[in-house]
Amino acid sequence: MTPPLDIVILGLSLSSSWGNGHATTFRALLKGLREEGHRVLFLERDVPWYSGPNRDLPEPDFCEFDLYDDLGGMLAAHRARLRAADAVIVGSYVPDGIELIDRLAAMRPRQLCFYDIDTPVTLAALDAGREDYVAARQLPLFDIYLSFSGGEVLDHLERERGVRRAEALYCSVDPTAYESDPAAAKRWDLGYLGTYSDDRQPTLEALLLEPARRRPDLGFVVAGPMYPDTIDWPPNVERIDHLPPPATRASTTRNASR
Repeated sequence: MTPPLDIVILGLSLSSSWGNGHATTFRALLKGLREEGHRVLFLERDVPWYSGPNRDLPEPDFCEFDLYDDLGGMLAAHRARLRAADAVIVGSYVPDGIELIDRLAAMRPRQLCFYDIDTPVTLAALDAGREDYVAARQLPLFDIYLSFSGGEVLDHLERERGVRRAEALYCSVDPTAYESDPAAAKRWDLGYLGTYSDDRQPTLEALLLEPARRRPDLGFVVAGPMYPDTIDWPPNVERIDHLPPPATRASTTRNASR
């Protein structure tokens, strides 16, 4: 059995699943770490769009949790923990991520890791000269680069990007939150859950909206925020702007095929 570890994660969000898939992954991962006996502190930047009614898990009971407003103040408050932790993990899309990584590296934690839940987006941005939350020069700083994409991309990260060690850490899900109830009433024939994205929309058009137009006798649903008003939704496609994880189990049951 692995000895208990002390881990600090600085991620995009744990407390709010609104408009991001990071919270779902982090919640499942941290619950699993707790069950294995590990200690985790999650630090999250307090931003307006994840606050108020969009914060669907304000007090997680499976880890230590702290919101922060100021990067410098957070690092000062948690300096001892960050330096003593077995691993410090920075997630993709963390606000002021480049500055955060530089300042953490200067603190020389035992292990500094990066968890990229957006690997294709990250690499495409770096190829285009954009450095939104991690800089190309920073990739060799990490002891381990954890990628939600596996396969050849891991070799690419080490061979072409200067990463010391690339490992797959696929997105995870809490089975207790998504287990369906076969006895529940079924409402839709096909559904999709995801935030709007330009690169995903053609696939959604081909695999859900076009079938909905061809089969008006069936019911469809698309759940997720940030879809533009310009989309021509077929009448038999129901829209749900946001479906928080606590409501997902009942909805996925209703989404099951008839």
